Amino acid sequence: MTMDHDNYADSYIRSILNTVKTIAMVGVSPNTSRPSYFAFKYLLERGFHMIPVNPGQAGKDLLGQKVYARLSDIPEPVDMIDIFRASQHVLPIVQEALTMKPRPGVIWMQLGVRNDEAAKLAEEAEIKVVMNRCPKIEYGRLTSEISWLGVNSRIISSKRGKIASGGIQRLSLNRPTMAGGATTAAVRAQTAGKE
Repeated sequence: MTMDHDNYADSYIRSILNTVKTIAMVGVSPNTSRPSYFAFKYLLERGFHMIPVNPGQAGKDLLGQKVYARLSDIPEPVDMIDIFRASQHVLPIVQEALTMKPRPGVIWMQLGVRNDEAAKLAEEAEIKVVMNRCPKIEYGRLTSEISWLGVNSRIISSKRGKIASGGIQRLSLNRPTMAGGATTAAVRAQTAGKE
């Protein structure tokens, strides 16, 4: 079955965001006015373990995370590669991702980024692919956080969100409707270091 990369089911996106823990963002910028910086910071604050990948910044620090020059330099398993590079640069990134041990489970191409050849290569290796979407926006939409800004999330519920017991209010990706509390990713990130 061929994946329809023009239309993703909410369940497909939700399943990815609920299962990934470590995300390597290729092409992230330390410039605080760049979209990649916003997306990196947002996902980091939601409990994902974020790994910045940018050859021009290698060895430096971005929001407390060490920057790597390339995917092959990352010394730990990565669940998802989030690509913030132009479409013509995606194929070599996916080819490098396929050499990682273990391989990532997801290749995610940001808004405006689409490379069908790279997607086919990843899917042949049984890696899930998302193109022309932003995980920050999808996370905000599926948790209804984006609605706080007056944006239509396309998710309707008459159920009142539960208030978290403490800290910053977070919504859950585990339900198709609005819900309160810490996200699954945040809980995994908090317990990962204690195992």
